[in-house]
Amino acid sequence: MGLTSLLKNKTVKNAGWIIGGKIAYMAMSFIVGLLTARYLGPSSYGLISYATAYVTFFHAFCTLGITNILVKKFVDSPDEEGVTIGTTLVLRGISSLLSIGVIVGIVAIVDKGENLTVLVALLCSLGVMFQIFDTINYWFQRRLKSKYSSLASLVGYFVVSAYRVLLLILNASVEFFALATAVDYLVIAVFLIIAYKKNQGPKFSFSIKKAKELLRESSSFILTGMMGAIYAVTDKFMLKQMIGETVVGYYAVAVALSTIWCFVLSAVIDSVVPSIMEAHNKEEELFEKRCVQLYAIVFYLSLFVSLMFTIFSDLAIKILYGKAYLPSSNILKVVTWYTAFSYLGVARNSWMVCKNVQKYSIIIYVTAALANIVGNYFLIPVLGAVGAGLASLITQILTILIAFFIKPLRRNFVLMCKAVILKGVFEKKNQTINTQGEN
Repeated sequence: MGLTSLLKNKTVKNAGWIIGGKIAYMAMSFIVGLLTARYLGPSSYGLISYATAYVTFFHAFCTLGITNILVKKFVDSPDEEGVTIGTTLVLRGISSLLSIGVIVGIVAIVDKGENLTVLVALLCSLGVMFQIFDTINYWFQRRLKSKYSSLASLVGYFVVSAYRVLLLILNASVEFFALATAVDYLVIAVFLIIAYKKNQGPKFSFSIKKAKELLRESSSFILTGMMGAIYAVTDKFMLKQMIGETVVGYYAVAVALSTIWCFVLSAVIDSVVPSIMEAHNKEEELFEKRCVQLYAIVFYLSLFVSLMFTIFSDLAIKILYGKAYLPSSNILKVVTWYTAFSYLGVARNSWMVCKNVQKYSIIIYVTAALANIVGNYFLIPVLGAVGAGLASLITQILTILIAFFIKPLRRNFVLMCKAVILKGVFEKKNQTINTQGEN
């Protein structure tokens, strides 16, 4: 494929819009985020991170796992897009309202008497109500028109960055910073709807039949998502209860810095998934080749970035966040390495959906959740926040290795091994990872 053809390729252009939008977001928000962390200090910053952990935990319930199958539903049933989106919005709206109530209730019990913590948790959780409109993103992804969702996100990022700068100027309290996520998702939702209408998206409608169909096909992702969330937020929960919110602040900075570039991985995965799913309907060899190529990109790009973070962690923390956050440096040297395994798991979802074996993911995530809880329980008292990072790293590796022991998933494990040793990744064939065609 020549350079001109490559630049015209729909998948490449779609990925370019996604990545471009995320880079623009990073450019606007990174400095604001640094100033916010410096302004709030490890304690208040840790408090917001602790509250956000609850939102992360309930994210799987809020989405009902439907986002994992939306692109495939659009591919398989293009004439039902309107009812699919409308029904998804209703289902997610109901689950989000329930989640907000449960989050506030749990925090009120677990952190009894800490009124500020409860209020911050409530304000942080409000964003999930507006986040339901990211459903429209998948409609744009299916059409390889992610430039519209990227532009909508860019506007949202700009508004919320301006909002946070205003808070810094006014010396606002932590409660107003907790509300920033809700402001972000609200603005993005408005512009996504506008872009959807401008692109003549089908009218939203609701169907009980479609609701049952979506819930039936996505049900396995709800529990697996919540299990995944357990090992994603257990560290912050346990650090808060076992040590305190200041340590959560150190840990949150390390995690935030190690994952700041992960939008690139998400963009690559989101852009390639439609082509992988279409290849599955055409030819198995092409389908597997695209999976292997995606896994290789995710794995080696992650390893390179993790190596850089490990080498320059002290310098990065000191320059970006200040001496107050220097304890985050050792944590960063550990948590950065789980990115490769974490995003291999994300990339694997499309293979599991195509093969209709997503029900087995529950085994992976239950095992991982239990391992993470046990790991944190034993490692935090000994190593503190570094122990929490080590527990997360071990857990992420386990989520990949355990697939070997589950027969229906063993083929995918083999594909990942091929990607790691770069077997077949660079073979010159007409069928490559970007063969969506030209405009």
